[in-house]
Amino acid sequence: MANTAQARKRARQAVKQNAHNSSQRSTLRTAIKAVRKAIEAGDKVAAKLVFQSSISTIDSIADKKIIHKNKAARHKSRLSAALKALA
Repeated sequence: MANTAQARKRARQAVKQNAHNSSQRSTLRTAIKAVRKAIEAGDKVAAKLVFQSSISTIDSIADKKIIHKNKAARHKSRLSAALKALA
């Protein structure tokens, strides 16, 4: 356990930040799953709409450095390829 006041404060902040980041990662996974589900359903119009909103989510989470920008790019690329393959 932390001994100094500043170390105790950092420990408290770390718990709070971890909870926030975990929530953001969950949002990311949900957005990706929504696109995959729309693609599997075969509805190209709905899939495109969900894809656009998920791109926004992925970018915002990458901007906050919760995931690496290359990981965000990889997710977007793979979702885009799956959407194009639907045609």
